[in-house]
Amino acid sequence: MKKKVISLLLVALLTGCGVSGSAQQKSDTSVLDASGIEVSDADSSESETSENESTAESSMEDNEMATEITIPEIEIEQKDIPDNESLSFVRDMKLGLNIGNTFDAFVDSGVNDDLTIETAWGNDKVTKEFIKAIHDNGFSTVRIPISWHNHVDENNKINEAWLDRVQEVVDYAVEEDMYVIINIHHDNHLEANGLYPDEEHKEQSLDYIESIWTQVADRFKDYDNKLIFESMNEPRLVGHNNEWWIDPNNEDCKNAIAIINELNQKFVDVVRASGGNNEDRYLMCPGYCASPDGVLNDGFVIPTDSADNKIILSIHAYTPYSFALESPGIDNFDASSAASRKDIDYFMEKIYTKYISQGIPVVIGECGCVDKNGNLQDRVDWAAYYTAKAKSCGLPLLWWDNGAFSGNGELFGFIHRDDGTLEYPDMMKAMLKYME
Repeated sequence: MKKKVISLLLVALLTGCGVSGSAQQKSDTSVLDASGIEVSDADSSESETSENESTAESSMEDNEMATEITIPEIEIEQKDIPDNESLSFVRDMKLGLNIGNTFDAFVDSGVNDDLTIETAWGNDKVTKEFIKAIHDNGFSTVRIPISWHNHVDENNKINEAWLDRVQEVVDYAVEEDMYVIINIHHDNHLEANGLYPDEEHKEQSLDYIESIWTQVADRFKDYDNKLIFESMNEPRLVGHNNEWWIDPNNEDCKNAIAIINELNQKFVDVVRASGGNNEDRYLMCPGYCASPDGVLNDGFVIPTDSADNKIILSIHAYTPYSFALESPGIDNFDASSAASRKDIDYFMEKIYTKYISQGIPVVIGECGCVDKNGNLQDRVDWAAYYTAKAKSCGLPLLWWDNGAFSGNGELFGFIHRDDGTLEYPDMMKAMLKYME
């Protein structure tokens, strides 16, 4: 996804504030530019780049000397996690990283089969060295968001070069013995001729799911179960008043939830029928807009599956919204404060009670907190508490890394694409401390 928000319903329940689909939020409907981030001039000389890097490194060193970052001590009682194969599988996924604003990139002008679109939103081409850096820095899982609609013909046949490139990067991660998640990402809007969960576009959406996953499942059917398929990303009524939150009394919402159930079921049926290791591969399915409320609402139904408990529920939670994502929102988080922790506690407790305690696996496929004027200690506190709470509830988590480190956009950048260096080692130490 290019940008995202958490469910307005969840925000309203927890904080009393509202969420809209503006370009200020992490909503994947916006394709204004390279996700609102400032991209360095491609014509800059090497000497200018070197000088800028030296200046940045010097500034970082000065900041580190000025402020000592500490990792808070978090004590959370470990919940009773049922002992089954599926929960053991997701436990081993631990921490993950999204390669955002890369294979999910697309342009509004139409079909674009040029492989250079991988860098269209301001990030470097993914290399084997970058994937190795993700692993070496402590991540066990990588999620590769992928847009397909601008790489298909009129019959939804995927461009062979694009599918080859996706497989090449998957193979980089396989070589590192990582868990890998691939999906359908930015194909959830009317212009894409992809999927849209309303009655008018229901058959088109079902056909799209069937077509894309028939091809992708066949290409990867011989990969082992550390490769995970995710049906779609944040399915929702793009442009609707309820795009980011569920109104249980709204007929459009109820119908969308029912159609999303059908799309997830179609995905499962297509993958299982494709043979090979797909017969019992782990599959991820989101609810409406992939929010926690999307799987907690009464209308959501886990797909029927021929494999035993191999459906993983997919949720995204940039929580608390006011700190993690809202602009300007707030820039402080206190791991010792119940007020700071309450939104995180609320959704994780709900997910644990309804699913984890019943032996059903759930993965936080996207999370993170943006840099707000260098509020590093607060972000370290957030990373420590969020991870500790997730671990206690049996939830692995994946950081959303869009490659943005400066500018006016959503600064979720974590590992530099050009040299594999970690921007925030203290945040990584905090997450590793509580997820290991």
